[in-house]
Amino acid sequence: MRKQFAKTLQEIGEDDKLVVLIGDISHFLLRDFEAKYKSRFYNLGVAEQGMMSMAAGLAIKGFYPIVHTIAPFITERCLEQIKDDLCYQNLGVNIITVGAAFDYAALGCTHHCYDDIAILKGLPNMQVIYPGAPHEFDALFKETYANGSPTYFRLSEHKHSIATSPKFGEVEKLKEGSDITLVVAGPQLGNAFAAAEDAAKQGSTCDLIYLTTIKPISARSQKLIRDSLKKTGKLVTVEEHSVAGGIADEVRIIAGGVPYVEKRMGVTDKFLVNYGSYDEHCVALDLTQEGILKTLNEIK
Repeated sequence: MRKQFAKTLQEIGEDDKLVVLIGDISHFLLRDFEAKYKSRFYNLGVAEQGMMSMAAGLAIKGFYPIVHTIAPFITERCLEQIKDDLCYQNLGVNIITVGAAFDYAALGCTHHCYDDIAILKGLPNMQVIYPGAPHEFDALFKETYANGSPTYFRLSEHKHSIATSPKFGEVEKLKEGSDITLVVAGPQLGNAFAAAEDAAKQGSTCDLIYLTTIKPISARSQKLIRDSLKKTGKLVTVEEHSVAGGIADEVRIIAGGVPYVEKRMGVTDKFLVNYGSYDEHCVALDLTQEGILKTLNEIK
C-alpha cells in the first residue's frame, strides 16, 4: 500500500499545488518525489502537531497538503490540531497514515491505533477513507485529494486480493444473499469473502457489503444497506478497529428504525498488550476466514 502511495504521488506530482509533509518516515520510499519536487517536500521530524498546523496554513493559501506518518502519532497526538485547524475551518488537508490498527504489532501499544476512525469520523467536515488494496487508494486519492475537505486515509501494510471498483462515498455489494448482511472494511475483505463462500456451501448466504469510504456514505449506498438489513434482519461487521465507534455504529445510524440482531468483529474494549505479529493478533481476535465463518454460523 505504501508503494502505491509513492507511485500515486509521482503520477500527480506535476500538480504544483500538491505539497508533502512527512514526520520523519518514508524518506526512501518518497525519494523520487523529493528529488523531482524538492520545493514541495518537507520533513518536519517528530513534530506532528506543528506539521498539522503548517498543513492548515498551506491549505489556506490554496495548496493541497499531504501529511504523512504512523497512525497514532498523526491522529491521537494531533487531535486538537485536526479539530481546530482542519475541521473547524474545513480545510482540504490530506492525512495519510501507515500502520493501521496493529500492523506494528511487534512495537507494542504505542504503535497500535485501533480507535482512529472512531475519533476522526465524529469531527464535522472530516472525510474518512479506508482502502483495503493499492488500487483502491490510487482511485480514491486521485478522486478526493483536491476536493477542499479534510480527509483521512487509513493505510495498512496488508491488503486483500478481491476485485473491487471503489468510488468515493459509495459502498459495494460484492455478494448477494438472503440470510445475513456482512459488512466489511479494510484488508479483512479477503477473509470475509472466503468465509461467505464457505457459509453458502453450508446453506447460509450473505449480502457482502464492502466499505472503502467510511464517511460520508451517499444516500444511494445508505438505502442499499437499509434494504439489506430489512431483508436479512442479521448483521455481522468485520474490521481491524475498535468495535466501539466502528462500522457497526455507522450501520446502526443508517438503519434508523430497521430491526436486526448483530455481531461485531474487531477489537473489544481492551488494549492489545501482547507482542507478536500482525497475523498472530488477527488469530487472537478471530479475524480469520475460520473465525468469521464461526461468527456467521453463530448468528443464524
